[in-house]
Amino acid sequence: MAFGWIDEQASARRRAGLVRTLRPRPADSPLLDLASNDYLGLARHPEITEGAAEAARRWGGGATGSRLVTGTTELHGELERELADFCGFEAALVFSSGYAANLAAVTALAPHGSLIVSDAGNHASLIDGCRLARGTTQVVAHADPEAVRKALATGGGVPAVAVSDTVFSVDGDAAPLASLAAACRAFGAGLVVDDAHGLGVLGDGGRGAPYAAGLAGDPDVVVTVTLSKSLGSQGGAVLGPAKVIDHLVNAARTFIFDTGLAPAAAGAALAALRLLRREPERAARAREVARELHTRLTASGHEAVRPDAAVVSVRAPSPDQAVRWAADCRAAGLAVGCFRPPSVPDGVSRLRLTARADLTRGQIDRAVGIIGDTRP
Repeated sequence: MAFGWIDEQASARRRAGLVRTLRPRPADSPLLDLASNDYLGLARHPEITEGAAEAARRWGGGATGSRLVTGTTELHGELERELADFCGFEAALVFSSGYAANLAAVTALAPHGSLIVSDAGNHASLIDGCRLARGTTQVVAHADPEAVRKALATGGGVPAVAVSDTVFSVDGDAAPLASLAAACRAFGAGLVVDDAHGLGVLGDGGRGAPYAAGLAGDPDVVVTVTLSKSLGSQGGAVLGPAKVIDHLVNAARTFIFDTGLAPAAAGAALAALRLLRREPERAARAREVARELHTRLTASGHEAVRPDAAVVSVRAPSPDQAVRWAADCRAAGLAVGCFRPPSVPDGVSRLRLTARADLTRGQIDRAVGIIGDTRP
C-alpha cells in the first residue's frame, strides 16, 4: 500500500512519546509568552505592525515572483543597505526565510571538492545546507576551535569553510567566534556563521555576535541572520563581502528559484531595525532578563544552563516529563518551549525559555513561580 510505512513510523513515534502536534494560538493569547523568539518584544509593537501594513498597501500582499524576475522592490534594497550598515558588513541579501538564507550560504560557498567543517550542535538549516552542498562535510565537537583546526588540516589545500551557529538554539551558549576565525585563517578557510539568536541581543546595541567578536566586515567572514526573532518579522539575510553577495545572486538556488520576501515582512523588519537603532538598550535588557531568569531558577534548584544571549535552557528528567512539564506550565498560564530528542543533539530534554526585553519584574516572578510549582 502506498505510504504504508508512514503508519509504522507514526506508531513508533507514539510509543516513544515523540509525536508533534500543531496548536493554533489565538490573536490575543492569555498566556505569558516565554516560548517564542520575540527577544525584543517587537512583533506586536505599533511601529512594526504599521511598517508591515504600509509596505503591503504600497507594494501589495506578495513579492509576485523570484527576486530576479519581479520580486525585488526598492524596499528590499533599502532593508539590505540598512541591515548591512547596522551589522558592519559591506553588503546584504534578503531571503524569504532564515532557513533559505542558511541553505544558500552553505551550498553556494562549498563547491564540488571543497571541505565543510560543521559544529555538532548546529541548527538543522545549517546541517541541511551541508547535506545539500557538493563539498565533503566533517562534523566536529561542539564549540571546539581545536577540533576545527584539526579538521581543516586534513583538507589538503582544497577550498574550505567552517560553519557554526553564533548562539546555539538549544542551550543558548555562544560559539568562540574569535578562536574559530583564527583557526580558519591558519588554513585560508572561510567562516560562515548563523547569527539568528545573536542579532538584536549581542554586540553594541544588538549588532550581533560577529560585531561583538570584532569580525564584522572581515573579508573571510559571512553571516546569516533571521528577521523573525529580534526584529519581530519574517525572512532572513546573508551579510558579507560584496563579491560573496554577488555570487549568491548568481549561484544560490534558494534565492534564484524562490519567491521574494513579502513586502509586509520587509517593511516590518526595516521598521524594527530603525527602532533598535533608536533604542539600543533593548538588547542589554534582553540579556539582563536572561541572567535574572537563570539566577532565580538555579537558586530554586533547577538545572539551568548559564545564558550567553537570551535563551535560558532548563533540563528535564526525561522526554515524557519534559512534555508534561511544558503542558502543566501552559495550564498554569505560561508558554514555554519543549526540546527533546531527536531535536536535541545530546539527547537531553529541556524546557527552553525566551528572555524578552519587555518582560516586567512581575512577569519574571510569575514565570519562575510557575516553573517551580509544576516541576516534575
